[in-house]
Amino acid sequence: TNWTFGWTFQSSKMAANGSLLYLRRCFSTLKPRVVILGSGWGGFHAAKNIDKSKYDVRVISPANHFLFTPLLPSTAVGTLEFRCIQEPVRTISGLREYYQAKARDIDFDTRTIECRDIFKETNFKVQYDYLVIACGAKTNTFGTPGVDEREGKEIMFLKHLYHSRQIRNRILECFERASVPDISSKERDRLLSFVIVGGGPTSCEFTGELHDFINEDVAKWFPDLRKHIKVTLVEAGGSLLGAFNKILAQYVQKSLGKRNIDVRLNTAITSVETTVEEKDGKELKVPYTVAKLGDGSDLPFGMMVWSAGLKQVKFIEALGLEHGPTGRLLIDEYLQIPGHEGRVFAIGDCAVTENAPLAPLAKVAQQQANYIANTLNSTSYVDATKSIPRAAKPFTFFDPGSMAQIGSWNGVLDFTHVGVHKHPFFKGTAPTVTGLAAFITWRSAYWGRQVSLSNKILIPMHWFKSWIFGRDICRF
Repeated sequence: TNWTFGWTFQSSKMAANGSLLYLRRCFSTLKPRVVILGSGWGGFHAAKNIDKSKYDVRVISPANHFLFTPLLPSTAVGTLEFRCIQEPVRTISGLREYYQAKARDIDFDTRTIECRDIFKETNFKVQYDYLVIACGAKTNTFGTPGVDEREGKEIMFLKHLYHSRQIRNRILECFERASVPDISSKERDRLLSFVIVGGGPTSCEFTGELHDFINEDVAKWFPDLRKHIKVTLVEAGGSLLGAFNKILAQYVQKSLGKRNIDVRLNTAITSVETTVEEKDGKELKVPYTVAKLGDGSDLPFGMMVWSAGLKQVKFIEALGLEHGPTGRLLIDEYLQIPGHEGRVFAIGDCAVTENAPLAPLAKVAQQQANYIANTLNSTSYVDATKSIPRAAKPFTFFDPGSMAQIGSWNGVLDFTHVGVHKHPFFKGTAPTVTGLAAFITWRSAYWGRQVSLSNKILIPMHWFKSWIFGRDICRF
């Protein structure tokens, strides 16, 4: 009897819990639904900060994780491991649903998003009450012939985790192939020629990381190949780190030059050509890749990392909304889409205001996400049939400064732009920092901005491991 009573009690308790869960789900669907497109700096932080007790929050993105992009160059050479710079979207507390899919179209009249599942490529629809477009942007090749054709082979982008893995494998492949005894000297020189395109922070940071990886780790295991290694940084503009203080930009250029890195300014890559070499009258299967430069010279390479600019994804380009000069969606000073005020917002790299355009930076997207979350959360009573009231004040961007590390325990900090956009805090000579102090500040700041405790533990462990034991040179 006691067993029967206990089983009946437990069954009743389970049924009650199931009913409560069902009711909770039913009532949660009655909340106004906020759909966020994207899981980058804007989308992830908007989803994280919107009040889940007021809203049914859902995220649609082809990437099921948030990527901490400032540390991405470090993962490409093994200073850090891939998984310690990402946060799964599903770990966001209170998130109602996540769909790993791409948005294909939006019907603003019925408030419906047409999506395509990235696995089976089947279409489905998601309705929204309020929409946040935070799709980010993709790498811009500027139509350079040969780049898109060789992307993922000899040419790599540096924007996602899989790019980082491709770069790491390609570097090691080049060294392993160059160590084969019967390879020609010409082919060996080409394989060990590494070209980085672009002069922004990502390119400069990766160049520094690549130099350290090659000279501190790879060269130790391939000592005979050291004299064949060449690293070239190509920038179409007149200086590196264009948004930084000119003195810091010159400092970075000199620092890279002292490490035998060939920095070529005012030089554009006009095309990438591929030929097939012959040996003993027979064509080799391995293509011979050469970058054609604007000054008429040729630059053979084994790997090229292209990080030269951004352009909008096809979804943003195809939306029947007003676009700015670079293809970004035009928004007002409250981050709303004109004509859809209080219903549709756009933030990050895919959006721009006409009067005060901001650069497509992570710090901009994160502050915009916080602004959107505050706008939604500050509404005392949310009626899904009505638009969200406009925020009391328009969005203003506060620039906390810029920083970059360039390898060899070296970095730069630029505080010349600290303050509200176009109104710097420092009126006179603003402080700039270089060297070890800047490098430590860079690491400390980005460590402190990690979302999860696990990554705050793992990142210093990997830094320590690579410093004491070296970076891993396994290819898998």
